[in-house]
Amino acid sequence: MASSDDGPPSKVPLALACGATFLAFLDVMITNLAVPDIAHEFDVGLTSLTWVVTLYTILFAALLAPAGGLADSLGRQRLFAAGAATFTLASLLAAAAPHYSALLAARALQGVGAALLIPASLGFVLADTPPARRPAAIGVWTASAALAAAIGPALGGVVVDTLDWRWLFCINLPIGVWLYVAGRRLRVAPVATGRAPDRLGTVLLTAAAALLVLALSQGQDWGWTDWRTLASAAGALIAGYWTLSRSHRHPRPAIDTSLWSIRAYAGANLVSALLGLALYATLLLGVLYLVNVWEYSQLRAGLAMTPGAVASTVAGLAIGRLRRPPSARTLVAVGGLVLGATCAALALWLPTDPHFLAAWLPGGIGLGVGIGAFSVGASSAAALAVEPQKFAAATGLNIAARQLGGAAGVAVLGLILTSDTNGYAAVYWFAAASAFAGSVAALLLTAPAPQPVHSQSLATAGDPS
Repeated sequence: MASSDDGPPSKVPLALACGATFLAFLDVMITNLAVPDIAHEFDVGLTSLTWVVTLYTILFAALLAPAGGLADSLGRQRLFAAGAATFTLASLLAAAAPHYSALLAARALQGVGAALLIPASLGFVLADTPPARRPAAIGVWTASAALAAAIGPALGGVVVDTLDWRWLFCINLPIGVWLYVAGRRLRVAPVATGRAPDRLGTVLLTAAAALLVLALSQGQDWGWTDWRTLASAAGALIAGYWTLSRSHRHPRPAIDTSLWSIRAYAGANLVSALLGLALYATLLLGVLYLVNVWEYSQLRAGLAMTPGAVASTVAGLAIGRLRRPPSARTLVAVGGLVLGATCAALALWLPTDPHFLAAWLPGGIGLGVGIGAFSVGASSAAALAVEPQKFAAATGLNIAARQLGGAAGVAVLGLILTSDTNGYAAVYWFAAASAFAGSVAALLLTAPAPQPVHSQSLATAGDPS
């Protein structure tokens, strides 16, 4: 199914990509408000319950890069269907978990499914979209992730309050089934090489990313000098070095290091990591401030975070609808400036007494607009810098950079708040610095030459055109 350079992105593949992204990022957010109820049912301490969130995040981040390579090597449609099936089955297992260990296993399996879905979905969307319309597709795709962030906290609070925490995972089931069925029905031109990336390198890469996220996310609870934190960090360094060493000489590397020789793509990875630092720190800080300082309930805090995420969604959709969207460099530079300026304003003046309309609402909208533009710019720069055959690998590695940056941002937040009980302003200054650094790094995002679509078109099974 071909489309003209001026026509809209293909609807079915884009809908599947947005649905996959929505599910993956919804499950990052939606379980936070269920932690107390899960702890009560399984009689598990709240500290141990952090693994319900951490396991998903670790597997999701660790497998994104190798999943991108697998999608390009084994076939994006095949990997997408496998990811949808895995995620849906894991959601069912989580909803029916008879004990805590079963819930943890299901959450880990969900992380695997999410990692398989994301790079494969955007990969085949971009392969089917003319170069002139790819920024529009990326804008819509980015907005779906922001929408998940927008409704995740509020939806999680409503479901837990009115039904039961198990229903949080049931929400995934109809969407997951649709993703699997519709994904299987797509007619996709063969693009797979039939050769999987270096298996040992993939295992080492997964171990390196998992150990790094583990050290960053658990260092606050374990202690930064605890042997577990140090061992995780050391293991990540060793496994990462070994992976890179193998990737330089292997014919089918776990990490396509040649991508980093492309200035625009290397810059996109850098700005994605900086975005992760600012994004995850501000999202978590906002909830903590509302609950601990303004004494909002968890549900009310989730609802208060919604306008900012809605603003991010609207920004992504608005950019996608522009006939001539701004360049990735412009989006990152402007988005970083807006995000940084908003964080700086909140650091300078955020009252200790609740002032939702005067302070929180405008601050949330500013954060949302900045994050939306920054996200679309970073994703566009990564995808448009490479040839279509490497879309999935480039997307997976770029999102992995954002997730790892996010884990580092949360770790820095915990370190600042632990050392300074009034450190909320300091965290906002840290996020502002990260965002401003992203604006400067936008200078690396040189405009790549447009890549041909080749013959990688998709259509629904019932449309032979």
